[in-house]
Amino acid sequence: MCVMSGEDNSAEPDISPESEGCHAEDPFGFGEDLELNQFDGLPFSSRYYKLLKERKVLSVWRVRRQFEDALVNNQLVIVSGTAKTGRSTQIPQWCAEFCLSAQYQHGMVVCTQTSRQQAVDLALRVADEMDVNIGHEVGYTIPLETCCSSDTVLRYCTDDMLLREMMSDPFLEHYGVIIIDQAHERTVSTDILLGLLKDILLQRPELRVVVLAVTPMTDKLMRHFGSAPLVNLEATSSAVVVHSNGGNKDYFYSALRLVLEIHRTKEDGDVVVFFASAEEVHCARTILQRESTRLGAELGQMVPVVLRCPGEGASLPVRTEQPGSKRPRMVFLSTQKGEDMWCPTLSVCFVIDTGVQKKMVYNPRIRASSDVLQPISQCQADLRKQLSGPAGKCFCLYPEDKELPAENCPRILESSITSTVLFLKRIEIAGLGQCDFIDRPDPEGLMQALEELDYLAALDDDGNLSEIGIIMSEIPLDPQMAKALLASCEFDCVSEMLTVAAMLSAPSCFLEPPAGMTHETERRHRKFQHHEGDHFTLINIYNAFKQSQREHTEKWCQDNSLDYSSLKTAEAIRSELTDTLNRIELPISEPSFGTKTNTHNIKRALLAGFFMQIARDVDGSGNYLILTHKHMAHVHPLSSYGAQSHKLGLPEWVVFHNYSLSEGNCMRTVSEISPQVFIQMAPLYFFYNLPPSESKDILQDMLDPDRSRKCNDKQNAGSISNDAKAGCAAVPQTYDRCVIQ
Repeated sequence: MCVMSGEDNSAEPDISPESEGCHAEDPFGFGEDLELNQFDGLPFSSRYYKLLKERKVLSVWRVRRQFEDALVNNQLVIVSGTAKTGRSTQIPQWCAEFCLSAQYQHGMVVCTQTSRQQAVDLALRVADEMDVNIGHEVGYTIPLETCCSSDTVLRYCTDDMLLREMMSDPFLEHYGVIIIDQAHERTVSTDILLGLLKDILLQRPELRVVVLAVTPMTDKLMRHFGSAPLVNLEATSSAVVVHSNGGNKDYFYSALRLVLEIHRTKEDGDVVVFFASAEEVHCARTILQRESTRLGAELGQMVPVVLRCPGEGASLPVRTEQPGSKRPRMVFLSTQKGEDMWCPTLSVCFVIDTGVQKKMVYNPRIRASSDVLQPISQCQADLRKQLSGPAGKCFCLYPEDKELPAENCPRILESSITSTVLFLKRIEIAGLGQCDFIDRPDPEGLMQALEELDYLAALDDDGNLSEIGIIMSEIPLDPQMAKALLASCEFDCVSEMLTVAAMLSAPSCFLEPPAGMTHETERRHRKFQHHEGDHFTLINIYNAFKQSQREHTEKWCQDNSLDYSSLKTAEAIRSELTDTLNRIELPISEPSFGTKTNTHNIKRALLAGFFMQIARDVDGSGNYLILTHKHMAHVHPLSSYGAQSHKLGLPEWVVFHNYSLSEGNCMRTVSEISPQVFIQMAPLYFFYNLPPSESKDILQDMLDPDRSRKCNDKQNAGSISNDAKAGCAAVPQTYDRCVIQ
């Protein structure tokens, strides 16, 4: 990138020296009249100068000098502005120039993103603008994929990947500038980074941290970090905003009707529609695809596109314009994840904002999540209004006087934080101070996280990480699955548990059946079903997928109604987990799937991690009592047992992977277990903390039949009540046994 005062200004007479940022008082101290790229030493291409001209019209260039001065003179700089201002592409380049001026003696530049696709898109664009090769001077790191080299001076990565990097480099000494982008999205990883960086800045006075956000988040950041310069580059103008006078109960179909009305006006420009959930996005695409075939040819083509929904990280489609034909109108369908989107190829003129979002909110009391439909924040609403630019229109399907929350709710207040606590315990060992959270986690959620880690034997008697907790923190899985994988090393079923962990970490491999194909899709899936349960079904599918790779794998997936990309993701996750186990020198047993011993061992390994997720069919009809909180649940219809219940009957005792209140109180990924194995694998101090129930009494009988008999004798003698009988099982917590310690 050109940072020298000797740029060829003759080709750009309309750009002032101030906007160029190429001035004699360059704070980075470069010489003049250099025409070579300072990052790779090669002459600039003609495309570089073309992109440079485009870059200089971005609003962020008006504050370049202000930003550079702030970066030189301060450890922390806060920048307020949306993605359309160019903040995510230009500021990292200027930070790379800052590090270059110091000959990288303090490290390189890293810029976090909350979306993996965003990190890739930005890295590709910035490499193009800097006139360097992707993977060399500019690179990216996202889960399961790294495109960097020893030459990389600017790296985009997801916030969770930078957090995991702190496991080996707790003070992030590899970097001279750390840029936290999209801080207003308040992901768990971003909030932890902001909390830890406050301490790291004290330990490393040469480090620079740049935080990119929008108001009101910038106000909160100023209070959190204390005195720090604020560089404001908010857009000065936004679109014409039209509000709906009615309620937004029928927002879904109102949005679709509005898309069709916009298209019938024949006004140029693409459309972005924000729905509440990914399910609504896919449903909207199906409806708009059908409606687009009914539109007259004179209106031109309308192409609905799903924009960066989970599991759909593919690039945007390329427009195909026939000579003499009308340019197709793209209708981008998104959830809240697309609000801060960056894409220079989008020509959005119309934004339709439904004003609602569906979020998964975790309840620590019952260890379950549920979908909650809630209004968006004012911060999100403002971002959406700016997407179409000053010449566009934003249609808000809610009244203008509707009160919206000022900012996004931090995800750390709505998520399970067991993994977070495990990470922070690990970081404490490295010498970092306490994480200074912007918004502290809920005490109840924090206590539940510590309790879970204690049950999993990840903590010692002093509340610090145990040896097994340190090993668990090395494995990029949630703590329960990490513990199950560690247990498989003892039970000689590592190969099978690696497959289970990978399949459960990847998106679902089951494709939704097309209209009218439900029974056919179920028939295709049924061939993989295993009578022992869903965990074993996943192993069947993965093994069949690997065998199909000798042939045409994608066609095989299509023929079996399975998602090829999900299975490839599972394959990559399994490879990463295998590398992790090899690195920490844990044994990997040979596969022996299908044998009776192997089946028994897989269940033991599962229960070593998931003993908190046990349920019993209390009446033989599929009404399951979850032992930890006594809620009733059902097996999900797509489970192996859901499909085979009429043939085999439902198992009495099951272990499940997750439980949601949003799907009819359904348990997903369910396998049969025996109560005897559960008693063997669960720590007894967990077992005796279970609330009283008939199911617990049954387990108590198996564990201590003599004691149970005495309780029954006393009850028959009329000496105790039913409540006291339940309390009879609540023996003092003097037990501390667990097979895997």
